[in-house]
Amino acid sequence: MKEGFRQSMAWLHTWAGLVVGWVLFFVFATGTAGYFQHDITRWMQPERPQQQRVPIPEARLEPVLGVALARLEQLAPAAASWRITLPHESLSPRGWQGLSIRWEEMPREGHRRGASGSEVLDPTNGALLPSEPQPRATAGGLGLYRMHYMLHYVPYDWAIRIVGVCTMLMLIAIISGVIAHKRIFQEFFTFRPGKGQRSWLDAHNAVSVMALPFFLMITYSGLVFFLFTYMPAGRDVQYGNDSEANQTFYDELLDRRAHSSIKLPQADVAAMVRQAQGVWGEAQVASIVIERHEAEPAEVILTRANGGKLDFWSPEQMRFKAVDGEQLSEEAPPGGSARLTQSVVMNLHEGLFADIWGRWLYFFSGLLGCAMIGTGLVLWTVKRRRYHLGSGREKPGLRLVEALNVATIAGLPLAMAAYFWANRLLPLEMADRAAWEFHSLFAVWLGSLFYALARPLARAWVELLWGACLAFAAVPLLNFLTTDRHLGRSLATGDWVFAGFDLTQLALAAVFAVMALKVQRRLLVASHMERSV
Repeated sequence: MKEGFRQSMAWLHTWAGLVVGWVLFFVFATGTAGYFQHDITRWMQPERPQQQRVPIPEARLEPVLGVALARLEQLAPAAASWRITLPHESLSPRGWQGLSIRWEEMPREGHRRGASGSEVLDPTNGALLPSEPQPRATAGGLGLYRMHYMLHYVPYDWAIRIVGVCTMLMLIAIISGVIAHKRIFQEFFTFRPGKGQRSWLDAHNAVSVMALPFFLMITYSGLVFFLFTYMPAGRDVQYGNDSEANQTFYDELLDRRAHSSIKLPQADVAAMVRQAQGVWGEAQVASIVIERHEAEPAEVILTRANGGKLDFWSPEQMRFKAVDGEQLSEEAPPGGSARLTQSVVMNLHEGLFADIWGRWLYFFSGLLGCAMIGTGLVLWTVKRRRYHLGSGREKPGLRLVEALNVATIAGLPLAMAAYFWANRLLPLEMADRAAWEFHSLFAVWLGSLFYALARPLARAWVELLWGACLAFAAVPLLNFLTTDRHLGRSLATGDWVFAGFDLTQLALAAVFAVMALKVQRRLLVASHMERSV
């Protein structure tokens, strides 16, 4: 009975993994890039200057805030809200955030939100800084990140449901795989090279166990992301299922109360900031928001820079009365414990709490996910190819699966490198330039499938792996030829966003070179054995 159950789990693991493997490889590859989406975007907009970490001098805090507030009063004297962002290290968006102001006007009749604007100020004196040069149009890292659940070219509602089904099947495949392999942790330390199917199984087991907690977390939390899309019954029973009811639900969940116009606070805002710094620490105040809800007095809300809290979406705050500076009691975050739970799960999925080393850990775990899916897809074809060779015939379906494996495992990375090529080579004034970056990616990916179908399978593997190697290696070269932000300069100036991106491309090129050499060596051995026979 127990052995029959394990065989059933093995069958479920095999087919659940194969049916959605190609989609999941795409999801993991583009989603893994999302852990550095802000860095990728900065690289894809080389016109933006290198970030400078300039804090507000302690002695200048009061006059700088005074200048910022006076500027807000001048630009938006009857706004719905004012915001001053203080210099700090931010986790979302990643990187150093300088001094800036932002305002939102009162909405016009029939509109939910008013017009907004922003300016960047000098943190040493509060003076208006000149605007940055207009960067090139690009989808950037955010475009790659969004593709891992929006799929591109697919209607949004269909895309998230397709990804949801694939994610559920992956969760089933992971759980059934653990059950089916009764010695999975023992086999983690076993690798037998040059053994064909056995080697692929050893590699699949090793990478699967290496980041197993990550795979379980990332699949389960991915389903929680769209909980009310996949299971909307609870919400619809309470609120209804039309668009207006849906809007009411989110208004209550996110505490979207109506605002009244505000004016300059009478209380000393700099004193409030110093009080918060005394509790949270120096440079821990991320922003100052001045707003007033209907029928309530105006408030000054100080928000703490996120220092690793798992509840990223509800950071610590201090609230004060704008009229006299009296500190108000802390409010419970909207949504209660259910919202808190979802926030923690989403934070874990996106790694928003992680510092630079945590993000690299997420990145490598994502690459292991790609390796797990890729070795599983290859293992499926290796096992069946032996059977078909033994029977003296090959089914067209197997050849198609093998071509899809080549186009996914070797062709998709090549296409992602083409995405970065397009960013540097497309004309800067080109219409729909960001869209054409995506078109370039998918054109190269589709071309890799046709190439895999047209070439002998073994040669297609080698050639596309070398193609991915050369494409990634050429990205820093293209950066050198088309911008002044090349690797030599970025290393010399400590611009680790640009240096890190170029070095990562070279590391990926090295990985694909090793893969290409191993496959090539395998082909030479097989060819030598055939001549010997």
